[in-house]
Amino acid sequence: MDMEHELRALRIQLAEKSKHSLLLQKELARSKRMEKNISHIYELDGAETLGSYLRIKPCSDIAPELSECSIQWYRISSETSKKELISGASKSVYAPEPFDVGRILQVEIIYDGQLIVLTTAGAIDPAAGLGNYVEALVRKHDVEFNVVVSQMNGADHPSESIHILHVGKMRMKLCKGKKTIVKEYYSSSMQLCGVRGGGNAAAQALFWQAKKGFSVVLAFESERERNAAIMLARRFAFDCNV
Repeated sequence: MDMEHELRALRIQLAEKSKHSLLLQKELARSKRMEKNISHIYELDGAETLGSYLRIKPCSDIAPELSECSIQWYRISSETSKKELISGASKSVYAPEPFDVGRILQVEIIYDGQLIVLTTAGAIDPAAGLGNYVEALVRKHDVEFNVVVSQMNGADHPSESIHILHVGKMRMKLCKGKKTIVKEYYSSSMQLCGVRGGGNAAAQALFWQAKKGFSVVLAFESERERNAAIMLARRFAFDCNV
């Protein structure tokens, strides 16, 4: 009778261990499949051209939530293959800016120790006619752009009223009506670039840190205006030896 009880207990233990072993085998097989297909669970979606935006798109049911992943975008020179980190570009959406033209974009996604690397098929194409448009604007002493301030000093800006961004040969200025919000000469401390992230609106927005302690995100009327403002400001800054 004692042996019967002992055998019954051993059978129960064996059944539990067999069940646990089966679960482990399934998990191991799933892990191997995931590791084998790790680079195929996401893809880059969007036109690889200035004026558009790229988005990391899950293409598998086993793709982890992007909110749980670490993301970083890079630009790679098509000539030297040198990889350059794009500061602040750590979202699932990235809108190429003028500095990316002629370069390959790469995004690295890290989840649970696994590294996934996605790369554009080729270098980012320029926007048709943008170069000629900027050359025409360069001849002016001051160029005005209609903008909306969507963020100020990192905080959302609720007003949707139109502001005027002045891009001049010596300085930049943001005004609302006759009131000057900020006015700064070009310097090495000034930062100007496309917005990092922000969905499909990113292609029409830029980030401007006029000086230490003051920054804004500006939304333009079109992608062409946004890119022209960036190119124009950098051109004028270069002329000022900045």
